[in-house]
Amino acid sequence: MSTIPAFGVGTFRLTGQDAIDSVRNALDVGYRAIDTAQIYGNEAEIGQAIAASAIERDALFLTTKIWTDNYARDRLAPSLRESLQKLRTDYVDLTLIHWPAPGNGVALAEFMEALAEAKAQGLTRQIGISNFNIELTRQAIAVVGQGEIATNQIELSPYLQNAKLTAFLQAHDIAVTSYMTLAYGKVLKDPLLTGIAAKHGATVAQVALAWALQLGYAVIPSSTKRENLASNLLARDLKLDADDMASIATLERNGREVDPEGLAPLWD
Repeated sequence: MSTIPAFGVGTFRLTGQDAIDSVRNALDVGYRAIDTAQIYGNEAEIGQAIAASAIERDALFLTTKIWTDNYARDRLAPSLRESLQKLRTDYVDLTLIHWPAPGNGVALAEFMEALAEAKAQGLTRQIGISNFNIELTRQAIAVVGQGEIATNQIELSPYLQNAKLTAFLQAHDIAVTSYMTLAYGKVLKDPLLTGIAAKHGATVAQVALAWALQLGYAVIPSSTKRENLASNLLARDLKLDADDMASIATLERNGREVDPEGLAPLWD
């Protein structure tokens, strides 16, 4: 079974000083897992923030994602080496294929083999996938072997609960990492979640994150605000009851926020 931290900080859409400040603040308030990607354009800033923090490398869990331009066998490991230079580290803890990109011209078998080779070379401790449906996850397992895929990082929120895919992943001992758990902030205004938050003296963000954690998912929320970063972490201490969880289950509406043409699979 993979070892994926349950709580990390995301860095999607954070660039320049915003990325540096967010990661610095996250590390200050207690985060030790940081999620980035080649396409985010912020790996160097994250490396800078980590270097300034004086936190030991082995106390951190760094995830990056290979962008579609680098899926070819002769590009994947060299691109990951570039990421390591930017992050100022000899290895990352987890490397994901960012999107299946079925029309990309590089076969799934080629990029999964190249990812496994990068692990064998010591560039990454674990490997995984992101935005893969059930069929493509099956194909990825067939290439690298059962037990090799640490996680599938997918969009998940109270409005997009992905029950079929998450059940499949959990049955195959593949950790589920939830991104966009707050649905770009849309869930924060939800009356049902607002009621649950009031009952527990919590924020709505904490309720949504606690919901995902209680289902066994890892979460990687991001924020540019130090107080929100600290507040989100408290979701780890929030225990929702069975009624809360059953109520949140009714919010499913297939509310997908991210579905880029040419990159996304046919969703389950």
